[in-house]
Amino acid sequence: MTARPRVIAIDPGSAQSGVVLYDPVCSEPVVYAGVLPNEQVRHCLRTCGLPGDDNGQPIELCGPHVLAVEFPVAQGMPASNELFVTVEWIGRFREAWGGDFVHVSRPAVKLHLCGQSRAKDGNVRAAIIDRFGGKDAAIGKKKTPGPLYGVSSHAWPALAVALTYIESGAKPAKEAP
Repeated sequence: MTARPRVIAIDPGSAQSGVVLYDPVCSEPVVYAGVLPNEQVRHCLRTCGLPGDDNGQPIELCGPHVLAVEFPVAQGMPASNELFVTVEWIGRFREAWGGDFVHVSRPAVKLHLCGQSRAKDGNVRAAIIDRFGGKDAAIGKKKTPGPLYGVSSHAWPALAVALTYIESGAKPAKEAP
């Protein structure tokens, strides 16, 4: 049996992005969760390291990893300039990473986690919390943190991307040489 790779999941934005490092075989699978400026995300992918943990130690991206990025899909509405900038950043992230990657659409995330593609962001967050044992067990408190303690803001959709990729069994693509 081959080891399951860690997932670097990104919820991209036009200026900053949610980033989660998820290890599916670890007892505390959310290794890192945060929101970073896009240029810092690109630097982290290029240098194979994420900002420090609680002790200030950078988190190295060694071993098998897959980059999973939420990718926008056409929804029949006019696209904003912000959307085009976000898509450009997705390409920059893939180029900086240079390894295995997968695109995960938001409708696929909603369908996988909530059972319907019309679910709202709050429904997705609630579904994630339920998968980890409910609010008290999943998030916990400062003195007794759960596995999702510290996940906030755009890191929630990034975590949703990681879970959808891991649980759906999608195959990553290789970057063209």
